[in-house]
Amino acid sequence: MTPEQLFGLLNLVALVSWLLLAIFPGRPRITRTVAGAAVPALFALAYIMMIAGSWFSSEGGFSSLEGVASLFANRWLLLAGWTHYLAFDLLVGVWEVHDSRDRRIPHLLVVPCLALTFMFGPAGWLLYQLVRQSPVVSRQSAVAIQT
Repeated sequence: MTPEQLFGLLNLVALVSWLLLAIFPGRPRITRTVAGAAVPALFALAYIMMIAGSWFSSEGGFSSLEGVASLFANRWLLLAGWTHYLAFDLLVGVWEVHDSRDRRIPHLLVVPCLALTFMFGPAGWLLYQLVRQSPVVSRQSAVAIQT
């Protein structure tokens, strides 16, 4: 399999996982098992295999921006970096779904956060933090917890 083919496959798996999170947030089998464990484990295995197969034959490193650019000149290591993003962004999305369910935040408020986390990781997490801390959501969560 070429890096380009694997890139397409990993992106498809990630997209399906994100859609499952957005559509079925109340199903633990999906949020915990598929999106929260199985898919990140698959990404982790792919990541390890790409790193193990390419790390020592590539130039560059993490001590400078130029070093990172040299490292990512290797297509397999570039794909490993992308896979790293896919895995961690998905784990953040799973956390957002679980946290919002625990806090009884309406899922419709979480969906834009999930979309933004999928596309722009940290920006989506920040949006979720704002939703989570908003006075309307905080009051609603407090009322739900008291009942």
